[in-house]
Amino acid sequence: MDEEYDVIVLGTGLKECILSGLLSVDGLKVLHMDRNDYYGGESSSLSLKQLWKRFKGDENPPENLGVSKEYNVDMIPKFMMANGMFVRVLIHTNVTKYLNFKAVDGSFVYNKGKIYKVPANDVEALKSTLMGLFEKRRARKFFIYVQDYEDNDPKSHEGLDLNKITARDLISKYGLEDDTVDFIGHALALYFDDSYLDQPAMDFVKRIKLYAESLARFQGGSPYIYPLYGLGELPQAFARLSAVYGGTYMLNKPDCKVVFDDSGKAIGVTSEGETAKCKKVVCDPSYIPDKVKKVGRVARAICIMSHPIPNTHDSHSVQVILPQKQLGRKSDMYLFCCSYTHNVAPQGKYIAFVTTEAETNQPEVELKPGVDLLGPVDEIFFEVYDRYEPTNDHGADSCFISASYDPSTHFESTVIDVIEMYRKITGKEPDLSVDLSAAAPEE
Repeated sequence: MDEEYDVIVLGTGLKECILSGLLSVDGLKVLHMDRNDYYGGESSSLSLKQLWKRFKGDENPPENLGVSKEYNVDMIPKFMMANGMFVRVLIHTNVTKYLNFKAVDGSFVYNKGKIYKVPANDVEALKSTLMGLFEKRRARKFFIYVQDYEDNDPKSHEGLDLNKITARDLISKYGLEDDTVDFIGHALALYFDDSYLDQPAMDFVKRIKLYAESLARFQGGSPYIYPLYGLGELPQAFARLSAVYGGTYMLNKPDCKVVFDDSGKAIGVTSEGETAKCKKVVCDPSYIPDKVKKVGRVARAICIMSHPIPNTHDSHSVQVILPQKQLGRKSDMYLFCCSYTHNVAPQGKYIAFVTTEAETNQPEVELKPGVDLLGPVDEIFFEVYDRYEPTNDHGADSCFISASYDPSTHFESTVIDVIEMYRKITGKEPDLSVDLSAAAPEE
């Protein structure tokens, strides 16, 4: 261990593994360590026995739930946008060769007590039961504008400068109703709250285009894909990648401590009496707790079921977004469901998550609107975890700390954090111009 590395990465959570992969591909010498004897950290994937031990304290789940090892329950479940940044990172690093993807069946939104398929283009807008007749026509015109919009074609801008006008201005031009704005902003553009309405409209339009283009790629019911056997495969895939590029992985390294010089700069990591030197440290918040602050809490319910979520067209894998306004809350609620068709549970079993930013100390009460949509459940576990963000000056201490995972059930915010960290570590943009067909899902 007494070598010098460009970067030492602590923790094998998704963000840390992605960064380790990107930095290894760039030719940096990377040492990746974890205090646990398993991959994944907070974003690990559990068998039924491991799930039972974590929430019930023993390893004796009832036999009617099936074989323990046929469960791969992701603790931070997130779908991937087919054309999104995360898939580009996977292709750029060539990690896709270690993974098999399958398209996600459905993308739904909650409105006035019911679940509706998310309409993503002009044709779907006209078919959708989410809107009345006149609103459908207005929404259709809006979608056509977004679909036709091209940065380098001024004609498609219709005289609007999307870098200057706000999303609210653009929406008012089409006269869209509040409920329509709700599903477009939260279920298509995937914003967490309504602050985007007063930001330049360019990001809003690009997000909707990304959703529509991802949806069009597979002719499926959603724009999302998900790996067979779940996300637990990802950290291990990145570990293999890192090894190919000369990176070193060490699990089960207890008491990993960052060593600082007199000026407060990180110069290495010590574990079990040995020290590895480095120029930079990358880690999750748990490794340097005095350089992070608590910024919120995530409440979640993990459910095992024997049926799909009702009213989702029998989708075996699905995301349902419950926009905050629909629930009278300050933050959205998310439903994630995956099943035996993605090899994350035994035949006939479904895993569902209900997650949200905690606004009270009663997760059972707070998550009830989402849990009620699931129908009967075989088992349910409730949990609240703290969310942290870094407070350090990475220029001064050479520590690059990831933020905790938010409650969303898609990867877009996670990868934004990773790309931002990559920029800070390397001072450059990652090259994500790739052939997206490299991550085509299996039929």
